[in-house]
Amino acid sequence: MQRVFSLLVDNNPGVLSRISGLFSRRGYSIDSITAGVTADPRFTRITIVSSGDELILSQIEKQVRKLEDIIEIKVLEPSDSVYRELIMVKVKANKSERSEIISVADIFRAKIVDVEKDSLMVELTGTQSKLDAFLNLLGGYDILELARTGITGLNRGMKDVTLIDQDGNVETLTQE
Repeated sequence: MQRVFSLLVDNNPGVLSRISGLFSRRGYSIDSITAGVTADPRFTRITIVSSGDELILSQIEKQVRKLEDIIEIKVLEPSDSVYRELIMVKVKANKSERSEIISVADIFRAKIVDVEKDSLMVELTGTQSKLDAFLNLLGGYDILELARTGITGLNRGMKDVTLIDQDGNVETLTQE
């Protein structure tokens, strides 16, 4: 079983290291992890995808919640959230293969972000299954390099939005 956790944390040095260290010490699995500063530079949003049985996933949530820099942790349910991932793929492409690869990219609404004499670089954002399907169609070509960001996500709508004022007071909107 896989679960997506969205963490809002203080933007302090070492916070990502402390979180990943907790996973390491406890033997928990991290399938993917992404982190980036929010609209408010005091805070970072970290998305962690982890696998395990219900007991392990529940323990992960409880243990992460106890860490000092954690403001909130949410489980992003697939029905109430939007998840995305980014990949960049450099594909070997001679003159005759180039148009075929561009056609596949067009079907997936991918962007060609770099063209060289013997290669193309493609950028694609979407769900894990969309990216996997795209990579499957590129299976007949030589993939020279691949970079994959991991999942990031947010809850839909105004449900469970956390607001923090300048004084650090936290308010969670729980509208449906």
